[in-house]
Amino acid sequence: MSKMTVIIPVYNEEKAIRKTLDELLPHIESKGWQLIVVNDGSDDSTGAILEHYSDRLRLICHPYNRGYGAALKTGIRAAETELLAIYDSDGQHRPEDLLLLYNEAYELDMVIGERATGSRVDIFRVPGKWLLTRAANIIVGRKISDINSGLRVFRRTFIKKILHLMPEGFSFTSTSTVAAMKMGFLVKFVPIKTRKRIGTSTVRQVRHGFMVLMLILRLVILFSPLRIFIPVSFALAGLGVAYAAYVIATVRLTLANGALLCLLASLMIFFFGLVVDQISVMRRERYMYED
Repeated sequence: MSKMTVIIPVYNEEKAIRKTLDELLPHIESKGWQLIVVNDGSDDSTGAILEHYSDRLRLICHPYNRGYGAALKTGIRAAETELLAIYDSDGQHRPEDLLLLYNEAYELDMVIGERATGSRVDIFRVPGKWLLTRAANIIVGRKISDINSGLRVFRRTFIKKILHLMPEGFSFTSTSTVAAMKMGFLVKFVPIKTRKRIGTSTVRQVRHGFMVLMLILRLVILFSPLRIFIPVSFALAGLGVAYAAYVIATVRLTLANGALLCLLASLMIFFFGLVVDQISVMRRERYMYED
């Protein structure tokens, strides 16, 4: 197995980051791995704490908060090893689980830590995660056991092919999971256990709940746009035919304006869906065949 770079995105984790690093660094140093910490514009004492570890890791600072996905992208682009890992800064993950995923990464593109029974889960996030997972299962056509786990190991050659699809915000993990499985990369889920996070989550239920709905729509449009356009097109066509039949049966033998409008809209949406599908394919495969 090759050496690995572990990437930790950090934003306002002054209560957790010291414990996370003290626990993880001995394992990383014993394996000869590299550690990149991306301080994503923290405005608490996180930056000062990280400076104390600057001789044991590579610290990259964003001048302002850009988002979880942006921090991961920065770390990925800065890494030099073929094998990469992402690791949350809030104390949820255990170093031994990182080693477990590392040992499973042979000949795979991505290994995802599946939060197994006994893991600490934020109950307020369960409905959104359930909805997102069900939508992703439909898009991918396979069962996804943990769509947004923040502990995963993947190959640099793989992630570079889909990095242009990844968002700047919190949905980086969800999008990368769907992209990897939909585009035929080798993905494996390995059971892990998570602990209660230290400090307060930056996720806000109302705002991020709406963002989850938008993420589902975005994933469908990006990876399976015809799953939206085809049903809408057929529904309008059916409505147009039904309305035309009703008018003919009850009024007179003519094609009603409303029925004609529905049928024309159905055709427009159908062909527009085909165009969107082709754009989606070209965007997904933009870097697929580059070394």
